[in-house]
Amino acid sequence: MANFGRFIAFLFLFFVVVMFVGSCASDADKAQKERTVEELYNEGYEALGKHNYEKAAKMFDELERQHPYSSWASKAELMAAYSYYENEKYDDAILALDRFIQLHPGNKNTPYAYYMRAMCFYEQISDVYRDQKITLLARDALQEVFRRFPDSVYARDAKVKYDLTIDHLAGKEMAIGRYYQEQNDILAALNRYQQVVIEYQTTTHVQEALYRLVECYTTLGLKKEAIRSAAVLGYNYPNSEWYDMAYKLAELDAEQLKKIKEEEAENSWLGLSF
Repeated sequence: MANFGRFIAFLFLFFVVVMFVGSCASDADKAQKERTVEELYNEGYEALGKHNYEKAAKMFDELERQHPYSSWASKAELMAAYSYYENEKYDDAILALDRFIQLHPGNKNTPYAYYMRAMCFYEQISDVYRDQKITLLARDALQEVFRRFPDSVYARDAKVKYDLTIDHLAGKEMAIGRYYQEQNDILAALNRYQQVVIEYQTTTHVQEALYRLVECYTTLGLKKEAIRSAAVLGYNYPNSEWYDMAYKLAELDAEQLKKIKEEEAENSWLGLSF
């Protein structure tokens, strides 16, 4: 029993020592980690310059955590978001930017935060053969930039990229339309091509969409509709190679073209000018 008692006493002493040492180590670590704003920011900035984005984000996050009321805190939030963006950790960047926007709606850097958020979506856009959910998010985020901040330095680039997302979405519809056409599902293809002509009139895909309509109508034996689509293509894009092919496919002659132009100038479901 005496030996057992000494053993229990030893265990108690051991745990007391371990807890004391652990507490001392914890206090030492805390003291070591508590650093000035300048130290944390400079280390993060240096890491960013060396393309060590993971370390940079960590330093900027730590600055914001240790000095949340510092005048540098909001800037560190943006720098952390940018570091995540450069490291292609877009979800983390978006979370950081959403938080910044929520906490600092009137900050002078808020337009930049909206722009960077849009860029996080834009950089993730995949090819037209994949799901386009990200493209839709990028489109909406970019639109928000030039709608909210039309006079900002980011508005022009946001508008250019917005137009590119629209073109990309039209490309997706064209890819689906071609697939249906190849599968001989002509009506489904027709619907996709019509959608491009009606909803994406300013994109680069309209010329091909009109030509594909000529193909589909011709396949379905709808001669008049094929001729009309060819005429609309010729009216808007007279020098297009797609029009040359459509003209031949629809067997369109000058007299038919003139007549259809007169009809469509008054009332047309496609319209002769976009």
